[in-house]
Amino acid sequence: MDILLTYFPDLTEDQIQKFTKLGELYKDWNAKINVISRKDIDLLYERHVLHSLGIAKIQEFKEGSRVLDVGTGGGFPGIPLAIMFPETEFYLVDVIAKKIRVVNEVASALGLTNVKAEQRRAGTFEGRFDFIVSRAVTNMPDFVKWVRKNVAKKSIHELSNGILYLKGGDLTDELALFTRATQYNLQDYFKEDFFETKKVVHLPIKYKV
Repeated sequence: MDILLTYFPDLTEDQIQKFTKLGELYKDWNAKINVISRKDIDLLYERHVLHSLGIAKIQEFKEGSRVLDVGTGGGFPGIPLAIMFPETEFYLVDVIAKKIRVVNEVASALGLTNVKAEQRRAGTFEGRFDFIVSRAVTNMPDFVKWVRKNVAKKSIHELSNGILYLKGGDLTDELALFTRATQYNLQDYFKEDFFETKKVVHLPIKYKV
């Protein structure tokens, strides 16, 4: 928890309690259903929670906004972001049923009423969202094809509606087709070595009927 308070010192008491409990819940569930690599579970707050909250450093979600987390796995980045932004509605999807089970159990145990999680494949559902978030589930061209129809028309944030994507490494080739994409280096926000090559990519997506 200390690492979160270093970078987010204004967390409320309720948020601190939820983030603290989150670690216990994931360690318990991971022993039953492996949703986080064994080597990473002891670094949960740095490599999963803080990494997810890198998106919060780029864009704070406003009250009443809607965010879709595609390929959420065990609930990242959606669960940490839902704790950070309790007035934002989060919809988390993944194709693997056991992972969605963990997400629902964790969200329920934390009392997150702003989270809905379902076993769904990207591109198979309707609904419009201010932002679609994810952690490197596929390359950007394929991801855009999956989610472009789910972007809402009206923008209410500083950044235009579209994708906020967590990914690492050199993205030059992957983003060559997307001239409007902006890369934010997480090393500018977090000093840990883990974030040296990690980025948040914002890609505005125009609304399509």
